Formats: sequence, structure tokens, C-alpha cells
Amino acid sequence: MRKMMFLLAFVCAAVPAVHAACADDDPDRIVGIYSAKYEGEESKVSIFRNSDGSYSAQVIWVMNKYDGDGNVKTDDKNPDKSKRNTPCDEIVLIENMKYDSKTDSWGKAKIYDPVRGLKANVNCSFDTPSRLKVRGSVMGIGVSVYWDKLE
Repeated sequence: MRKMMFLLAFVCAAVPAVHAACADDDPDRIVGIYSAKYEGEESKVSIFRNSDGSYSAQVIWVMNKYDGDGNVKTDDKNPDKSKRNTPCDEIVLIENMKYDSKTDSWGKAKIYDPVRGLKANVNCSFDTPSRLKVRGSVMGIGVSVYWDKLE
């Protein structure tokens, strides 16, 4: 019983240290391709590192890419009229997201919701090593979705 208690105490003490070491090691671990399901839509999103060290996310594939007439769906709800002709599989969702090693999360950016045509503050963190929690919030009210890392 003592051995078990000691082992449990050791593991509990070690976990924060391991997490802290991992948090500072590789902010680029967010880079990759994710499966995203939201409001009945299914897509793939690429998160990539920009030359300035920030991160962006862009849709690269959409399951229902075409409308009823066979035309590629576009970003018709975008408040920026110059972006309304962007094909649905090329929409930029997040730009210039920054990594925070203290919270082991990425944020200080906006996420664009093409379903509603709205922007919200965004914060991303890993729920598991391959599951990204993406939380958008406006005036303290937020919604979380989860993107599963494919690559």
C-alpha cells in the first residue's frame, strides 16, 4: 500500500513538470490538417505557421462543396464584400494567432465563422495530443468545437 501511495504521489508531482516541459517545447505542434465538423458541415482545415511566427487556419476541403446548381459554394455571408466570392474550400478562418507558453494555448486572434458570417475571439488548446479545442467567444459568451488532427 505504501508503494502504491508513493507511486501515486510521484506521478501527481511529475505530471505538471512534464506538461510544462512539453508546453515550451513545440508551439508548432498545432501545425497540421484537422477534421472539423460544425453546424452540419464537414471540412478539413490546415493550420500553418506564418513567417512572423504566428499561426493561421484555412479551409482546404469541404464535404458539400457544391450547391444545388452544381456551383462551388462561396463565402457569401462574409461582411467583407471583397471576400464573398472566395470558394468555400479556401476560406481563411484564423489569421495571426499567437502561442502563449504560460497557458499552453494559441490565441490573441479572431476566428471567422463562415456559417454565420461572424468573427469572434479565439483560443485554441489541445484536449488530447490529437484533439484541438477551438473556443470562440464574443463578450464573454463562448462556444467550443473540437478539431481532430489528421496529419
